[in-house]
Amino acid sequence: MSLLDVAATGAPVGVPATRRRLTVTGIVQGVGFRPFVYSLATELGLVGHVGNDAHGVFIEIEGAATQLDEFAVRLRREQPPLARIDDVLVDDVDRRGDASFAIVESTPADGPRTLVPPDVATCDDCLTELFDPLDRRYRYPFINCTNCGPRFTIIRDLPYDRPATTMVDFDLCPACTDEYTDPLDRRYHAQPVACHDCGPQLTFARPGVRVGGTDAVLAAVHRALDASQIVAVKGLGGYHLACDAADPLAVAELRRRKGRIDKPFAVMVPDLATARLVADVDAVAAEALTSAARPIVLLPRRPDAAIADGVAPANPLIGVMLAYTPLHHLLLAPVPDGDVEPPSALVMTSGNRSSEPICFRDDEALERLSDLADAFCLHDRPIELPCDDSVVRVVDGEVQPIRRARGYAPVPVALPFSAPPVLGVGGELKNTCCVASGRHAWVGQHIGDMENLATLDAFAASVDAFTTMYRVSPEVLGVDCHPGYLTRRWAIDNAAHLASAPIDVQHHHAHVASVMVEHGVGIDDDVFGIAFDGTGYGVGADGAPEIWGGEILRAGYRGFKRIAHLQPLLLPGGDETVRNPCRLALAYLTALGIPVEPGDPAVQACDDVERRIVPQQVERNIGCTPTTSMGRLFDVVSSLLDVRHRISYEAQAAIELEHLAEGGDPARAALQFDLVDQPGATLVIDPRPVLVGIVDGYRDGVGPADLAAAFHHAVADVVARLAARCAGELPIALTGGVFQNALLARLTRERLTGFEVLTHHLVPPNDGGLSLGQAAIAAATMLDRSCARVIDEGSM
Repeated sequence: MSLLDVAATGAPVGVPATRRRLTVTGIVQGVGFRPFVYSLATELGLVGHVGNDAHGVFIEIEGAATQLDEFAVRLRREQPPLARIDDVLVDDVDRRGDASFAIVESTPADGPRTLVPPDVATCDDCLTELFDPLDRRYRYPFINCTNCGPRFTIIRDLPYDRPATTMVDFDLCPACTDEYTDPLDRRYHAQPVACHDCGPQLTFARPGVRVGGTDAVLAAVHRALDASQIVAVKGLGGYHLACDAADPLAVAELRRRKGRIDKPFAVMVPDLATARLVADVDAVAAEALTSAARPIVLLPRRPDAAIADGVAPANPLIGVMLAYTPLHHLLLAPVPDGDVEPPSALVMTSGNRSSEPICFRDDEALERLSDLADAFCLHDRPIELPCDDSVVRVVDGEVQPIRRARGYAPVPVALPFSAPPVLGVGGELKNTCCVASGRHAWVGQHIGDMENLATLDAFAASVDAFTTMYRVSPEVLGVDCHPGYLTRRWAIDNAAHLASAPIDVQHHHAHVASVMVEHGVGIDDDVFGIAFDGTGYGVGADGAPEIWGGEILRAGYRGFKRIAHLQPLLLPGGDETVRNPCRLALAYLTALGIPVEPGDPAVQACDDVERRIVPQQVERNIGCTPTTSMGRLFDVVSSLLDVRHRISYEAQAAIELEHLAEGGDPARAALQFDLVDQPGATLVIDPRPVLVGIVDGYRDGVGPADLAAAFHHAVADVVARLAARCAGELPIALTGGVFQNALLARLTRERLTGFEVLTHHLVPPNDGGLSLGQAAIAAATMLDRSCARVIDEGSM
């Protein structure tokens, strides 16, 4: 319909006009939603206005009913690519007879807040302009538009407008102002919009040297990298430590300075074609790599990859990510008239000391990274909220999150029931927090391991940011039962002003609840949960503390029943033994009465003191804690097969065992767990037959890869046997860090044919997903308490 056919009422001449108010909620700010609405309404000949408030986007449209109906349909069907509409509320309102359609100023509002968009990788349009010598933003390292750039990391408050971001102090030049205020421009109300003349700038700094100007800075960085130096690079959500990924000397020096002995580094490459040169990239991985989130994707490394072996020692996987900011693209591209070629791939690891949170403020970075980096690539756009890189892996043909941060946080997970305001504080490792209210659960960005006050402060800041941003005042906190966790102590201290004490949530119950939430399992429904991990606080049949980790639960949000578990075995020495799988193997063999021989790999790996003391500790139960951990069993098998006896990072032994198993033939070693009935008690998964088979098989010359493969098959088999025996028609939920093992996950799902199998796609199966489960369980508990209170009051 031509605008010439539309009267001032917005309806064709002679057709009565109707006016409607639409309230759109979801991710609808910072994604080009208002200009999209403007264009659509104008095309359809409608009049009225669109604007932002703290709830989302409000629209008033007036015109013929047929055009209004078409507008409503196309609003959802044609929404901008980065938008996510959760709901559209429609009300009829009085006609106003506007002359046109307009975009109005944002307004404050009380009540529920809109959703904050995540940071988004540079779009193709901006990338084209970045390398176009005729474009006014040619080689500008902060180019962005409505379809890309920073969001979450620069937001200070809602609604999402420039004054509420860290761009507030950068006044727009006339050219940028024209774009920012033109509803038909790609940069209309793109809050970080800027250019060479009015926006953030780069600086190169090293002792006694300070360089400004984009190309001069980039040339200086390239020279430093070419000289095997390490450069701290300020990015979207914090600093990276960068070096040439093909330079073995630089990689080794970065490891030495960071104290990172074996844990793999991530590698950044400019594009998908380069990624295919360093790793095997299938269609699913390619989609993940090129998604707007641009996560690190764990991929099989190509044997001919031009990457130093020290990037991922003893590991066939390599973490690869594509450049996701304009600065990254420029770092990996030649500088015009530059004297040094850039690396084809960069190590880009988190800018922090071991066990500390990522640096994101310039002053702290210059202090904390001064002995790690030779030079700094700085910029003056402040980071409001730190956010590390996300990590994913393709597991059984699907993308599974390993670390949920940049590109995903703070997109909420939908709750299957309406929750009161609650907070899940997460665990001790891979910590996240989760704020929930109504039908939304906002899982915070990855914080890291809660090993010191610095990470605790980062956790508290994340909680404060989410509760403030979404105006959620938690009525109760969901906490892990472990008495020594820093998050538990923080929760107790911070719940003093609340009407309810923190709600204890058993570790593995939280794991199961998290995957239940992901799949929309209802508040009254149960699942058959398989929670396999390394460590979780539990209580044994005698009421004494145990370390759980091989748990079979019938669970709902309101509680769980322990159906089966791995046989408790004594763990001597706590965390120190966990870091030494050979000790753990010796302890398990002793506890199970399996004779050892001097030539056994685990025995040889132990020193004289360990060979003498560990069996005595187990036999006399001195300094030991019972554990049912499946993660520890993987460590034991890794040592028994001479794969890994000492670890320098979490799950290293299990990871290397998985890779060995990929090349093995399980038919060469028949291994099977026993299931032991205990009248009136839980089923026990007895690992003795499996460990005897592994020890005997290794001594008889069966290949370690074949035994490793047989072990993985045995674990998958026992899950299937338990499901067939105990699950009935319940869905099977696979969760816990052990199910990051792609081989085990695939084998297990293959054996669960006929069952509905629930796995993780939104939050990690590891402890990064605990906070979501805690929040859901705490919310269900509060709802039950509220219901009970209403019933009690009604009976008085």
